[in-house]
Amino acid sequence: MIPTDRFDDALGYASRLHRAQLRKGTRIPYVAHLLAVAAMVIEHGGDEDQAIAALLHDAAEDQGGAATLRAIEGRFGAGVAAIVADCTDSWVEPKPPWRTRKAAYLEGLHHKPARSLLVSLADKTHNARAILADRWQVGEAIWDRFTGGRDGTLWYYDGLARAFQATLPGPLADELAATVRAMAD
Repeated sequence: MIPTDRFDDALGYASRLHRAQLRKGTRIPYVAHLLAVAAMVIEHGGDEDQAIAALLHDAAEDQGGAATLRAIEGRFGAGVAAIVADCTDSWVEPKPPWRTRKAAYLEGLHHKPARSLLVSLADKTHNARAILADRWQVGEAIWDRFTGGRDGTLWYYDGLARAFQATLPGPLADELAATVRAMAD
């Protein structure tokens, strides 16, 4: 994939949307996560729409809901917006209970197109990598950052690993599974 001006526009747009956001429990600017997810998508064969969606995968969920999704569709097209929508686990405020929301997301993965699955898999793999790296630094206190705590977080990531190995098998799904096993050790 050779990035075009659309990708550059998406990069600036994502940075502005998430400018005030930090990664959970850290001082890391959220845009670092978006860049990592986009890089994984590109490295695993994604096209420009998928790379743009990777930059914007949390925009609707974290920065304005359906209105933001409509803005993304108007600016980057229906294909990008569809992938972003597929990566969003809640459209209502307040959000449903954590476990209910995550169980629904896991079930829904089996019905998503491969184009969306690659972006979601890259997102979850980067999240798992970050959790594991932070666990090495801060120890078991890492689990206090997450609504599901240790058991719920591991349940969710194990479910993700299994779902992606079934729906989008390959090196990235294998990496997620290995990272999840390391998180549990």
